[in-house]
Amino acid sequence: MKEKLFDSEAKVMEIIWEKGPLSAKEISLIAADSIGWNKNTTYTVIKKLEAKGFIRRDDPGFLCTALISQSEMQKKEATTLLNKVFGGSRKALFSALLEDEQLTEKEIDELRKLIENR
Repeated sequence: MKEKLFDSEAKVMEIIWEKGPLSAKEISLIAADSIGWNKNTTYTVIKKLEAKGFIRRDDPGFLCTALISQSEMQKKEATTLLNKVFGGSRKALFSALLEDEQLTEKEIDELRKLIENR
């Protein structure tokens, strides 16, 4: 999947990932409540997500189902960031992320385990 997920699209995807398949109407009500969007804005974003292949809309009720998982999207976006900003260098990425961050011993241990289990 080569399409980029824009911020507005990510907000709708978050709703779908969190709540599971929902009707377009349910998504618009949640978006109105949590983001302050009107129905037309939400429907426009839903149509874009469907055109990009991120969701599928089925009748009855325009039930919207995610076609890509949140973890798949996170990996895709992380890879894009890695390549675009850090020239593909994981070391440079982690250095930038950890430079000003105070980590607890537990967090350091968890990161070590992630690296060791690769």
